[in-house]
Amino acid sequence: MSKQLKASITTASNRSRIMAWSGIALWLAGLLLPLVLSPAWVTVGGVFAVYAIVALSQDIVLGRAGMYDMGHAVYFGIGAYVTAILSLSFNWPVLWTIPVGVVVAAAFGAILSAPIVKLRGDYLLVVTIGFNAIFVLAMKNDLFGLTGGPDGLFGVAGPVLFGHVLGSQTDLFYLNWAALALVLWLVRNLNRSALGRTFRYLKYDELAATTLGVNARAYRIGAFALAAAIAGLAGTLFAMQLSAVSPGSFQFTDSVTLFAIVLVGGQASVPGVLLGTAMMFVVPQIFTDLAQYRYFAFGIAMIVIMVLRPQGIWPARRGG
Repeated sequence: MSKQLKASITTASNRSRIMAWSGIALWLAGLLLPLVLSPAWVTVGGVFAVYAIVALSQDIVLGRAGMYDMGHAVYFGIGAYVTAILSLSFNWPVLWTIPVGVVVAAAFGAILSAPIVKLRGDYLLVVTIGFNAIFVLAMKNDLFGLTGGPDGLFGVAGPVLFGHVLGSQTDLFYLNWAALALVLWLVRNLNRSALGRTFRYLKYDELAATTLGVNARAYRIGAFALAAAIAGLAGTLFAMQLSAVSPGSFQFTDSVTLFAIVLVGGQASVPGVLLGTAMMFVVPQIFTDLAQYRYFAFGIAMIVIMVLRPQGIWPARRGG
């Protein structure tokens, strides 16, 4: 092995180690935030963790598998409604609804994607927009008398853990950040796994991948199912965070926002996705008087970034 190759491997290993420890340090710093922030900012921190999880799930489909999904809020909403319906209508303990929400969202991700994964580009994008519209209409029309219609469902209780009700915003902050840590660990392992590498092969050279025996359709359905499962987890946490769910939280505009976060932050880049999420949901809270213009400002930022830096603010490093 040449000295240059050894140096390159060592540099890559050191960079990976630095990134890992930096991520751990930032996450630990986040855990200390409730001790120094006002209650309002603790709530913002909890909501940031939820949206960071669903944005990371969007990145699996868009940034890693290379599929244009403009209806990702559907799976986010499925997780939220599963928690609300099971806890309010069937008196399930809220914590028990989390794995159910994940599984149901994953199942819908697989079922909905199965007939469309052969579509490419704009065609796939348009179909997923349709899925989002159908989902919102179904929730507004009080599907099976369970979804509460346009007003949604209210009164979702906090989960009970070891006899303690996680009802305060501080409790929910820690729950959401624990879930975010789990998702970050999963994404990190996905990057290094054969599954993650196969997603990248299909994104950049499907012909070569299929020539080597990769079942493109199965892997693409798997990408949708995995992303939907993580989005479903975020949805269950969202229902607990707000104690309510309604169709207005899972509109087409919400799917567009998730799509834009990945593009602006950087596809297949965990730091980029987290930065994009912060730009969308945290920065407007700093400038509260201008918060109503956040979509306009984010749209302008997206145009500027796509022109000047199309790879995103914090692009993924080579090798994933």
